[in-house]
Amino acid sequence: MNKKLSIILFPAFVVLLPIGVCLAQNIEPIEFPNMPGDASGTETPKVGVPSVGDLMMLVDKAAANEGEGKDWSTPVKLVIIFSGLAIVPSLLVMMTSFTRIVIVLAFVRHALSTQTIPPTIAIIGLAMFLTLYTMAPTFEKANASSIQPYLADEISFQTAGARAGSCIKEFMLRQSREADLALFVQMAKIKPPGRAMDIGMHIVIPAFIISEFRTAFEMGCLLFIPFLLVDMVIACVLLSAGMMMLPPVMISLPLKLMLFILVDGWGLLARSLSLSFR
Repeated sequence: MNKKLSIILFPAFVVLLPIGVCLAQNIEPIEFPNMPGDASGTETPKVGVPSVGDLMMLVDKAAANEGEGKDWSTPVKLVIIFSGLAIVPSLLVMMTSFTRIVIVLAFVRHALSTQTIPPTIAIIGLAMFLTLYTMAPTFEKANASSIQPYLADEISFQTAGARAGSCIKEFMLRQSREADLALFVQMAKIKPPGRAMDIGMHIVIPAFIISEFRTAFEMGCLLFIPFLLVDMVIACVLLSAGMMMLPPVMISLPLKLMLFILVDGWGLLARSLSLSFR
């Protein structure tokens, strides 16, 4: 039962991939010569993003009782599946491009001064689908190297989990700054590894998160500047005209909306967010 439970909790297995660590003193700034994204010797064939059917087959195959040829009972399967789904939101927010996208979209809404328009549910929905778009190459690679071989009985579940974890780690390392990685390696007091891929997930994930925060705030500040200039111009015009009792936001809001629409703001924003990921 315990073995089957560990097989079902696939996301938790990916996050908690263990590696050996060694204690070190006086750690210097680290340079990783083999960061993901560089030219590698082999290229995984692309077979597309895993479908819902493949994921259901994965759960069915992992939950099957191979010894007796019978499946688990339906209530037990449901408990295990919903337990695994409980941690999916955290994985989506902290290990994908969702964090950067939703922060930038929130900055745009505040810069436009539209309060709750678009509504929060629409912002989160757009961020989720942009996340699926930007993460598609990573999901395709994980599907080709991990899920499909496991469904074909070519590799074990442990090997499939290790390969899928490597795909996610490679994506996070490409977005993480070397300074952030070095910071957490130094705080963990471990020996700096020779390759970036040798760093544990417990170091890569927080480094990736603070790197995403920094990048998202940089993009948000740049987006704020043109709208701030519009607000300043409108405020100066109203002040010079003696209309001090008229709130500047009532005049600047339609002007900012027209400016955003005329430059195809949503298209430019989606394009910039997609191209900002390496």
